[in-house]
Amino acid sequence: MKVITSREFNQDVSAAKRFARAEPVFVTDRGRPTHVLMSIDMFRRLNGERESIVDLLALPAGAPDTALTPPERW
Repeated sequence: MKVITSREFNQDVSAAKRFARAEPVFVTDRGRPTHVLMSIDMFRRLNGERESIVDLLALPAGAPDTALTPPERW
């Protein structure tokens, strides 16, 4: 668990985001935790969100679109 002060957070947001990729980052104000920064994936896991069927069936990013031609007769 990474803990940073609000001043450290304000001075280097990029570093806080880097730390948050691996684990939650607790931000303190006057020595008391006030906020938690975490990756969206971790938040979704904690929140119990699942991918929708649309997300699961979507083509991966960068995949070429392929036109499918249905058969003339079923």
